[in-house]
Amino acid sequence: MNKMIAAASLLLTFAVQAAERLPPLAPEQYDPEQKQAAQEFLAARKAPVFGPFEPLMYSPQLMSQARAMGDYLRYKSALGNTLSEFVILLTAREWSQDYEWYVHHPIALKAGIQPQVAQAIAEGRRPDGMSEDEGILYAYVSELLQHHQVSDLSFERARQRFGDKGVVDIGGLVGYYTLLAIELNAARYPIPADGRPLPRLPH
Repeated sequence: MNKMIAAASLLLTFAVQAAERLPPLAPEQYDPEQKQAAQEFLAARKAPVFGPFEPLMYSPQLMSQARAMGDYLRYKSALGNTLSEFVILLTAREWSQDYEWYVHHPIALKAGIQPQVAQAIAEGRRPDGMSEDEGILYAYVSELLQHHQVSDLSFERARQRFGDKGVVDIGGLVGYYTLLAIELNAARYPIPADGRPLPRLPH
């Protein structure tokens, strides 16, 4: 009997953990500040509020500032689209952020990231067959995410390749997609039904 109660309690705990904490707000629920933020989002992204911006709508000014930062980092960074997506995958993997990976994995492949490189990242391995640029970024981003520092060697290699603006944009990409990953993880934002969770890695 005690085992049955314990099992039921465990299942209930998992159900609670799986529940979305900050469910999307319906537009009719928006207050004036949220309405303005949603209108600005639509004008900038040509789409209603979606994905990581849904939980952020509970703090509409933060959402708007995050969206504006993303407009630059996603589409105009010094790295270009392909390498930006490479950095995003590394960041999503570090935070085990399923929705971020779900969205950006197909974009990264379309942009030119090789499937075997993306698969190795998903599995927490250093990919074989990376381009020289990807190797520079892998070292820089991995050190930043895992050790919270960047070695002189990795920094100088990145600066020589991408310039001072480039190394700032690398940090911006890591920081921005870390912000989104943190918010999504905290909110327990779900992946769509056709999504597959990233492999859970030992810590």
